[in-house]
Amino acid sequence: MGSSFPAPLRLTLALLGQLGLSAAIQWLGLMVNGSRVAWNETQHCKILDGLVPDQVQLCRRNLELMHSIVRAAKETKGVCQKTFSDMRWNCSSIEYAPSFTPDLMKGTRESAFVYALAAAAVSHSVARACASGELPICSCGPAPSEVPGPGFRWGGCGDNLRYGLQMGSAFADGPMKSSKAGGQATRLMNLHNNAVGRQVLIDSLETKCKCHGVSGSCSVKTCWKGLQDLSEIATDLKSKYLAAIKVTHRHMGTRKQLVPKELDIRPVREAELVYLVSSPDYCTKDPKLGSLGTQDRQCNKTSVGSDSCNLMCCGRGYNAYTESVVERCQCKYHWCCYVMCKKCQRTVERYVCK
Repeated sequence: MGSSFPAPLRLTLALLGQLGLSAAIQWLGLMVNGSRVAWNETQHCKILDGLVPDQVQLCRRNLELMHSIVRAAKETKGVCQKTFSDMRWNCSSIEYAPSFTPDLMKGTRESAFVYALAAAAVSHSVARACASGELPICSCGPAPSEVPGPGFRWGGCGDNLRYGLQMGSAFADGPMKSSKAGGQATRLMNLHNNAVGRQVLIDSLETKCKCHGVSGSCSVKTCWKGLQDLSEIATDLKSKYLAAIKVTHRHMGTRKQLVPKELDIRPVREAELVYLVSSPDYCTKDPKLGSLGTQDRQCNKTSVGSDSCNLMCCGRGYNAYTESVVERCQCKYHWCCYVMCKKCQRTVERYVCK
């Protein structure tokens, strides 16, 4: 671990490492240095931290996939942070990959979201890479079996969801086969949340079309099946995060299963995100809990949502300051075909938590 971590955080990460609490999403560390690797020789699969033996083997057999997996790691970070920018926990700890703080190590609600999003991101990235021609081992998705509706025909190049799911699940679920992936309850939870992420990805497959006809009349449409952007998948997963179920691991019939802790009369539903450990409120800084606190976080004075100054600042109050911003303004369209704008400066008021 680098010295860029604060001392208390370095100690916490070191202790977690000694306990063998190896996060099965360590491969997200590829977001840091993965782009610097050519991924054209098998020894490249072992030069970066974060890949477990099963993932190293998959890498060696499918080197051409690694650019898509590196892209998935970067997208997971960016989309997670954007999706939670209005929350106390804002996914900033994902920056520490391949080392993680307790918020992503201990089976929390937050780890459930990140596991699900990361699993979806790998399959999403591979499926789109097939359709774009980036991968020589796969191509467009198969033509839909459903009969096309009036006014359109199947064509184009759909995202290859089938191949994306096949390789994505092999890669994302690989760490759960290791004895270092935690106890049985942790492995079951992570596998379940990975599957939830992929199911949301499957549900995002939609019909996309391109118009043909005289002067863009759209008298005929060519359509294909394409995946929604990862940001939209993350929005659906955030709803599941907010409704996530705390579970326990106990016998149901002849075998142990994850069951809701408060409603342990039924098994966990396939569409629910699940977690084992309750999260802190993330109001104050506490490295032992993986909480960075909300001091100096920007808040919205007029909001009544999670980004409001009252909720974001946990009742501690906030400081106001002014800032000058330069924006494009008074834009005019000129025929043909460009837009000319002026630059305007205005003063805006910002608010940050005490």
